[in-house]
Amino acid sequence: MKDVFARLASDFLSAIVFLIIYLLTDNVILATSVAIASAIAQVIYVRVKGHQLSFMTYASLALVVVLGAVTLFTNDPRFMLAKPSIAHFAIGVIMLKRGWMLRYVPPIVAETVPEYVMAAGYAWAALMFVIGAGMIAVASTGDLKLWAFYISVVAGGAKILAFAVQYVVLRLIVASRLRAAARA
Repeated sequence: MKDVFARLASDFLSAIVFLIIYLLTDNVILATSVAIASAIAQVIYVRVKGHQLSFMTYASLALVVVLGAVTLFTNDPRFMLAKPSIAHFAIGVIMLKRGWMLRYVPPIVAETVPEYVMAAGYAWAALMFVIGAGMIAVASTGDLKLWAFYISVVAGGAKILAFAVQYVVLRLIVASRLRAAARA
């Protein structure tokens, strides 16, 4: 679990840096410049350490640079705020792959109720699209406090709630199927 949070922090480092600097200084140019520099420094650091960079890392860097440049030219923070929504859309597209979730559930679940696991995978994709659209809507307001609340509480809470509901529902269905099989 610790590794998951470290990975999320790494993926959203430039957005976090942007938000902190902007909230402290109310300076879009400074916040964007530091966010771009932090994204570039992060990639250089990982390369110097000898680690391989994934496609998503390079895509994230490109988004920070492109959206950061647009933010600098327009002096409008909404472009930087929209970056996480693009990541949610990309993840949603990946989650549309049939059966992607089967490898992430225990074997008993994958063997007993694969059709429900596949449906849950599509539900996760839909959730990513909804969160991404909501993030764009909130980013378009330009209200950084609302955006910070949305990205941390609403988006994070929706994912936690979805995981909890999925866990309980799949557990109940598997138990029911196993009981029915034992009776038969």
